[in-house]
Amino acid sequence: MKDNRGLIAILVIVLVIVIDQVSKIWVKTNMSLYESIEVFSWFKIYFVENPGMAFGLELGSGEAKSAGKLFLTLFRIVAIGFIGYYLHLLVKQGYQKGYVACIALILAGAFGNIIDSVFYGEIFSASYQGHVASFVPLGEGYSSWLHGKVVDMLYFPLIEGTFPDWFPKWGGEDFIFFSPIFNIADSAITVGIALLLIFYRKTLALSLEKKEQA
Repeated sequence: MKDNRGLIAILVIVLVIVIDQVSKIWVKTNMSLYESIEVFSWFKIYFVENPGMAFGLELGSGEAKSAGKLFLTLFRIVAIGFIGYYLHLLVKQGYQKGYVACIALILAGAFGNIIDSVFYGEIFSASYQGHVASFVPLGEGYSSWLHGKVVDMLYFPLIEGTFPDWFPKWGGEDFIFFSPIFNIADSAITVGIALLLIFYRKTLALSLEKKEQA
């Protein structure tokens, strides 16, 4: 039933956003920047903040960073609007439940990170080494609306070692296999995209083709 698809989408979105925000707020208000908690040797809670795109990339430099951050946040909000409308059409047209759930994961992940960018600069004090942030009255935060930093904390240093001396370019240097630090929202986006590519490539292609013809 179409109603079931809508319920699935809502449940996925709400669940991801709640888990994502609870984990970020806990880290933000209980850990100082770059503080690490070892859960297992291959998994750590490592608090960092991402001021821009994936892997900490930023648009512009110097004073242009602020404008670049604003553009990026506004672009993400527009993108979420398109994804949300697309998800609405999928539910309305009765697409496969698994496909709907994948798009809902992507939407929820994007929305989770947007919350950080839009609100965190206004409602939190700054995080830095040796200092744990806290909630503050609106207008007393570390930045302004739409300029907040995204909280990342999931770190999986699965393999750590040193390249042998004979290894080209990096010989003798230390390495970590899987060094990115990310959050629940990032995970939802990655899982959603991966499942789409593995199980629903044809469905995705057909749905986009229908949208172009509409």
